[in-house]
Amino acid sequence: MADDPLSVRVAWLYYMEAETQDRIASRLGLTRLRVNRILAEARNDGLVSISINSRLASCLEVEQRLKSECGLADAVIVPTPTDPELIHELLGRATGDYLSRHLETHPVKGIGVGWGATLRETIRHVRPGRWPNVTVNSMMGGLTRGLEINTFETASSLAARLQSECTYLAAPLYAGSAKSRDTILAQDVYRDALERIGANDVALLSVGDLSPRSLLIRYGLPADVEPDSLRRAGAVGDIIGQFLDASGNPVDHPINRRVLAPGVAALKRIPRVVVASGGANKTAIIAAVLRARLASVLVCDEKTAVGALRLVGAGAPAARASRLPRSSTRTRVSAA
Repeated sequence: MADDPLSVRVAWLYYMEAETQDRIASRLGLTRLRVNRILAEARNDGLVSISINSRLASCLEVEQRLKSECGLADAVIVPTPTDPELIHELLGRATGDYLSRHLETHPVKGIGVGWGATLRETIRHVRPGRWPNVTVNSMMGGLTRGLEINTFETASSLAARLQSECTYLAAPLYAGSAKSRDTILAQDVYRDALERIGANDVALLSVGDLSPRSLLIRYGLPADVEPDSLRRAGAVGDIIGQFLDASGNPVDHPINRRVLAPGVAALKRIPRVVVASGGANKTAIIAAVLRARLASVLVCDEKTAVGALRLVGAGAPAARASRLPRSSTRTRVSAA
């Protein structure tokens, strides 16, 4: 799309010269419907990026609360859309903008990535550039079924966007048993992969819940693992394939001993862990990640972030909980 001269010309005339769609159609010998479609594709493909140069006060407050109450280095909160299906796209736009700005202002050699619909949208909105000294590393094994949002596609797409090197953790997300996992990770190639992951400057991750909306629940769990068994173990969701309880600790369940990904403790050693997730179904797992201080940056929608803060406050000691502000909060609004 970005290399299509017609699309660029239509977008320029409409957005930069304020021509109407009818006049553009007449000038370029197109139908008005064709012009409308080209403009819609330009937005969807990232050829055109729109920024709203204002921030909602309530979102800004939420960002500040997340930083002060949860120890985050940064937070980007966007208004919650009326249509829940827009969550991935809106968060992807905001996360793509955040990652682009971080790359432009901080030295980065390694970016670790997970998978999911929000990260797929994120990559579409990362500003294209040439970063030959950056390596994009997949941080977890992949699904055995080919999905556009698989970890391998996520890593390779981001590397292509940045013109960077790319490495994979070339293994399934879950081994058949804890013993087979240990056997796999004992091999030199996987030890080297985990060392590269541990050396990342930035990790770009999402989290999943236990509802049928979860892609991991639908596509990634081994056939011998039932979601109900995870709930009974106290799980509220996962990060890089590892299931956590409400406090953000890995649950005592066999699946966590089969995952081919770095341990949760390794996340705390990565300087900047960006968690991009939202939607009411993700509230509990986002709160768990915040409690355990597994993220240094959260990109989320306002209602979900406020709900997560409420859960974090409810689980805090009484004295600390009593100091929590009641008002909702801080954000950067970015539409790419």
